[in-house]
Amino acid sequence: MEQHRTRPPQPGARRGAPPLPPQAGRGPNGGPARTTRPGPQPRGTAQRRPAAVRRPGPATPQSVRPLPNPRLTGLGGGLFCAAVMIVLGFLDQLLFGASLTVYGVLFLPVCVLTAVWIRRGDLLTAPVVVPIAFAVGLLPVADGSGGLGNRLMGLVTALATQAGWLYGGTLVAGLIATVRRIQLVNRRRRG
Repeated sequence: MEQHRTRPPQPGARRGAPPLPPQAGRGPNGGPARTTRPGPQPRGTAQRRPAAVRRPGPATPQSVRPLPNPRLTGLGGGLFCAAVMIVLGFLDQLLFGASLTVYGVLFLPVCVLTAVWIRRGDLLTAPVVVPIAFAVGLLPVADGSGGLGNRLMGLVTALATQAGWLYGGTLVAGLIATVRRIQLVNRRRRG
């Protein structure tokens, strides 16, 4: 039965290398040679260095935490934006009596976060999902008491009267996405 070698090879011996002559490695008196410097090493071998000692870095206080930096897909960015706008629409209705101006002001930071948090490959979706989320979030804020027709008419009226906020938020998201895209292209050209 054949046994396979289980020990690692010794540092000086390499497979396929010719054996050393008998006088190599002997000192002037026939004993082992003592050297203070390592001799020239064959090509392709590296000298081992001692492992680096890890020292703990400066302690950071618990109160200082980095800001979240999620990376959302295009669909995730749309769902995030729509969910936040619906929640803000309900809060606007509850706290401010369905003020469309407050809703428009709250829309701008959501546009910025959506454009910043969308991952690089889906940057072009940011200016697309933002207006959709604006319309979805208007449902609880729009005037329209009574049937579906009145609610739909209130939504269309709110979209028409708040077009400035809608265009402004879409423009902000588009500008942020464009700047991030230009940075990505420049980084790829350099690297």
